[in-house]
Amino acid sequence: MSEITVPDIPYVLNIPTSTQTFPDGKAWRLEIPSVEGPAVLAAVFAEADKYGVPIDRISQGSGIQLLTDAEITDMVQQCAARNVECCLFVGPRGSFDIGAAALASNGGALKGALRGARQLSQALEDIDRAISLGCHSVLVADVGLLAILNQKRIAGQIPADFIIKVSVLSAPSNPATASVLAQLGANSLNVPSDLSIAEVAEIRAATSAWIDFYIEAPDDVGGFIRHHDIADLVRVAAPIYLKFGLRNTPALYPSGKHLEAVAINCGIERVRRAAIGLEHLKRKAPSLVRS
Repeated sequence: MSEITVPDIPYVLNIPTSTQTFPDGKAWRLEIPSVEGPAVLAAVFAEADKYGVPIDRISQGSGIQLLTDAEITDMVQQCAARNVECCLFVGPRGSFDIGAAALASNGGALKGALRGARQLSQALEDIDRAISLGCHSVLVADVGLLAILNQKRIAGQIPADFIIKVSVLSAPSNPATASVLAQLGANSLNVPSDLSIAEVAEIRAATSAWIDFYIEAPDDVGGFIRHHDIADLVRVAAPIYLKFGLRNTPALYPSGKHLEAVAINCGIERVRRAAIGLEHLKRKAPSLVRS
């Protein structure tokens, strides 16, 4: 049998490099999502110290309404001590409400939407409480709420440096939608993690809003694992938050003491996955590694 030869075909990504950065000059930041309470947060920080993972943001998914005042204060203080953004999800949402549409097989787009003026008012109450307890960043999934928050920020009714992050439940998958959400006030946009590198670059070309990208996505948003793409994503999409979710885990939302041990273990593994991802980045693009 003759020897099989494999041609040397290098992978070349011919997409322009982004020249944008975060205000501090960084091309990327790192986010650990699904940090469901102070105990999970403490475990995440301890694991980050073990691996030397530079966490810039943590986000929570169960909602402000399911945290006590003391728990929010604890999380805000833990993050402030490390100069880490503490982003809390707005509590009310379609999937928690009494309507059944969000539970239908084609109701995915409704899961994060607010139902009626009642839930919209509850969401604003949620955010006001979080702000009063020191929170400066929230995760929203409703376009109307996004617009109202931006109006309140412009009017000085909420802090000028308040960060509005759009949830993956409302993720823009094309540059036009991304641009509209940014114009409505979004500082940070979760984009679908099944987008190609070229499609992510298209979104970057359309807006200066930060891009949030699940390098590893939870099962309920696709379960994609894209560690090998990290260097290309940073190159074409900066400024970008590298998010490390976790595939093959039990559903955590809404979380609480009954799931705390699971949430802690999942948080610890997310940090380990982040450490793995940063090793990929170091091998493929040493110049992009942060000290």
